[in-house]
Amino acid sequence: MSETKHNWTKQEILDIYNKPLMELLYEAATIHRLHHDPNTVQVSTLLSIKTGGCPEDCGYCPQAARYHTNIEGNDLMSVQQVKAQALRAKSSGSSRVCMGAAWRNVKDGEEFDQVLEMVRTINKLDMEVCCTLGMITENQAQRLAEAGLYAYNHNLDSSEEYYKEVISTRGYEDRLETIDNVRKTNVTVCSGGIIGMGEKIEDRAGMLVALSTLNPQPESTPINALVAVDGTPLEDQQPVSIWDMVRMVATTRIIMPETQVRLSAGRTQMTREGQAMCFFAGANSIFAGDKLLTTPNPDVNEDMEMFKLLGLNPQKPFIKKMQPETVEAKDSEYEALGEKPKWTRPEHTIERNESAKEKAKSVK
Repeated sequence: MSETKHNWTKQEILDIYNKPLMELLYEAATIHRLHHDPNTVQVSTLLSIKTGGCPEDCGYCPQAARYHTNIEGNDLMSVQQVKAQALRAKSSGSSRVCMGAAWRNVKDGEEFDQVLEMVRTINKLDMEVCCTLGMITENQAQRLAEAGLYAYNHNLDSSEEYYKEVISTRGYEDRLETIDNVRKTNVTVCSGGIIGMGEKIEDRAGMLVALSTLNPQPESTPINALVAVDGTPLEDQQPVSIWDMVRMVATTRIIMPETQVRLSAGRTQMTREGQAMCFFAGANSIFAGDKLLTTPNPDVNEDMEMFKLLGLNPQKPFIKKMQPETVEAKDSEYEALGEKPKWTRPEHTIERNESAKEKAKSVK
């Protein structure tokens, strides 16, 4: 039961997901204890270093420029601003800073050089550094690795089949190619998805097939509950139930035993009891702070009170993998190549995305 399997089928995963809840929880909790300290949870801080204006049409995202969501955009933050935020996060108990930029893909140039300097700065604070910047090439991944990046986040979002019902401006294969580019470095992979977008349980299983059959499996997998934002195509979706979240966390834990399962977006809709069930089922990471990029999140003091109540301890940095060394820009082996990769643009039409775009035009 403790071995990692890489050939899961959709039916096998569905059989696990649909087990009687008490059996599912018992199996997940047992596997969790074989690979992790059940009383330790990593606390991460997610920082939006560049907000809004994204050219993608992701149906769940308030940062898409084509939708009207009242998100206040900002240009790329300075290195000093990011350092100040990282120090604040560290003092509050976070061991990892995740920096997100609303880009379709990384482009070589001054802004990417600035992000590389942010990575160097945070790594020198003895914190794990994660970035989510969109699609990246192998050379860009190598430059991030040199700077001291610990993890790169690139979510699959859903199954390959349902992905086409949510996003039309990029292809599923681009997601997998980016993960493959990261795997060619010493940077760990963070990849998961969102439930509650109108998908079927079979789509949730399909996403887990895609993640679990990667070899190695992602070092961390965020499980997000959709936060429906006014103005997005998915604004009318009802919140996913806590039972769905618990089942998703438990199933992920069983099929990906060594992965850190991240209880991510949607925690404001969960009670402490619900979150405790997710921790019991195998979740061992949360995002702290009042925002997750642009959506609400529990206050860090509330989380620390919950930890105290449950007897949980924040995980120290670099427990799972040694801290990477930082190579200064002047000593870098890899240089900007000015690459212009042809990332996929499927160009099919998603009716609800088009409707939200037209609605935004009338409001603007």
